[in-house]
Amino acid sequence: MVGKVDERERQRGRAAPRGSMVVGLLCTVVLAGVGYVAWELRGIAATRADGDPAQGVYQQDPERADKTAASVLDGIVREVTEPPKDDKAFGDGGGADWRYAGWQPSDPLEARPAPAEPAVGALFSPGGDGDPDHHCSAVVVHSPRGDLIATAAHCVYGGGFRTNLAFAPGYRDGVAPYGIWVPTRIDVDPRWTQDQDPDHDIALVRLRRPGYPGQRLEDVTGGLTMDFGSELPAPARLMGYPNYAEQPLECRNTAVPAGPTQVRLDCADVPNGTSGGPVTTGRGTLIGVIGGRDGGGDEETSYSVRFGDAVRALYERSTKP
Repeated sequence: MVGKVDERERQRGRAAPRGSMVVGLLCTVVLAGVGYVAWELRGIAATRADGDPAQGVYQQDPERADKTAASVLDGIVREVTEPPKDDKAFGDGGGADWRYAGWQPSDPLEARPAPAEPAVGALFSPGGDGDPDHHCSAVVVHSPRGDLIATAAHCVYGGGFRTNLAFAPGYRDGVAPYGIWVPTRIDVDPRWTQDQDPDHDIALVRLRRPGYPGQRLEDVTGGLTMDFGSELPAPARLMGYPNYAEQPLECRNTAVPAGPTQVRLDCADVPNGTSGGPVTTGRGTLIGVIGGRDGGGDEETSYSVRFGDAVRALYERSTKP
């Protein structure tokens, strides 16, 4: 996930050339590195907008959003006319309400591939911004307009609001069975835009589907209900899309409080790309999205902002007419 802490590979040392060859080689490497960094920075700058950081709001330009959708569908992802019939509703637990019955933690406690589910998807950001095709995850949440997803704030804002976002719910194996959706508005807490406060690492994004005026996301995928006062500890499940995987993974364990503002769930092998993925308890109840402390955690532990009054206020703001 963007923000997740990776274990770095050790570099193997080898003998270096001597004399002027060393100087020439170093100059070449430095110049190449400077050029690459400049290219990366230009790509990032081209996909960021200031929006209104004091309020934590960005109104997406429709033309730019349509171009993003076209870029995703131009060789990265393909849509299908008939969604798969074997997709299960998110959190159905095989017919059991696993908060109370039939729930078991993963054994061993490590993430493993899972079937795609309609209300959970991958966030794409085409263009030269230095990220893989899909760099984060997100989940559809219930809202009056039926057009809202939740994800991590660091997935949508860093040096400005991302302008090249697209959401593919139920994504798997290069296919978007429920279409490609693009933002109309992004809401984050101003405390995130000001100093990336990890206690406010959550974003709510309103979406539309280019070429399908009037279609509501939630009518297509279903959605989860945000719980703003969940009791912990609680049996929970996390889910998300690794950067370089074409299907999601999941892991189940008990979610526990990590101080007053964070939720912790210990599961190994939850890699980059899963930021913004849902943390659920019970059937269709959302208690967090992967993010928060340490950008979402490391290879052994995942975190989420705890849904309280601040997240409730963000939800109310993002769903106002």
